[in-house]
Amino acid sequence: MDYRIADFLLRTEGAHSDIAECGLLCFNPFVTETDASATPTMLLRTACPIDNNTHPVTQHIHDFEFEQNYATGEFARYATGYRFMMCHNGEEVLFVKEDNSNIVESNIGCGEKVDPSLMRFGIWIMFGIIIAPLGAIAIHSSVVVKDEGAVLCLGESGTGKSTHTRLWRENIEGARLLNDDSPIIRVVAGKCMVYGSPWSGKTHCYINRGFEVRALMRLSQAPHNKIRRLPALFAIGALLPSCPPAFAYDATLQDHICNAVSNIISCAPVYHLECLPDGAAAQLSYSTIFGK
Repeated sequence: MDYRIADFLLRTEGAHSDIAECGLLCFNPFVTETDASATPTMLLRTACPIDNNTHPVTQHIHDFEFEQNYATGEFARYATGYRFMMCHNGEEVLFVKEDNSNIVESNIGCGEKVDPSLMRFGIWIMFGIIIAPLGAIAIHSSVVVKDEGAVLCLGESGTGKSTHTRLWRENIEGARLLNDDSPIIRVVAGKCMVYGSPWSGKTHCYINRGFEVRALMRLSQAPHNKIRRLPALFAIGALLPSCPPAFAYDATLQDHICNAVSNIISCAPVYHLECLPDGAAAQLSYSTIFGK
């Protein structure tokens, strides 16, 4: 199966390689028909006979904790590449990628059933590793689109990203949601672009489109509404916390992320919005960014 995500080609092969049939309907809007000779950005091979013994850890990078302790995850390196392992109810699901290769192998699919949550997260991690050297980031944000221009709302969990994009939709005619958790952002032909993805958190918003970024905006709660544009150094600091956290603990991936962020802020303005959860905050950010 072929999937087009942020204009990158993801191809899957092997048992249970139809991601939607495994329960991930969020991938359906990204299905594409591509010539078999086309080189994929990432090739995922499922049901591979790999485990801890075939790819032992040589360097631990980062631990993951899933919501409600659903599973545990470990991001690490083996001798010649990256590996991501998740454990749930005694089952170990492993994704591995050799250095300088676009091929990801996984033992998911070896059994009769596939855990869709583990597949979804494993693909997200490995896709992120592969697109990082290409200048693309899956950035933690909620994205609203108005007049074919996109605004990314950034902030820590609970800051009010989803609330702010909802306030745009309620108070600004024509505003609509593109993604509510993990869109893909990249610079293409000198333009900063953001794309919908199959990863949108708890919000079912899976849109296979890309829009030019009008602004990125880091939110913080306050007893007032105030917005200001950030200079370059502060703009970098506003974006980095919203990049994949595990990548910060690996020197190579960290370099790729920093390069991508530098390119992004050279093409799109970054703001800091101190705000209340009200319509006036949405109107303030809209009028500042769009000049309305």
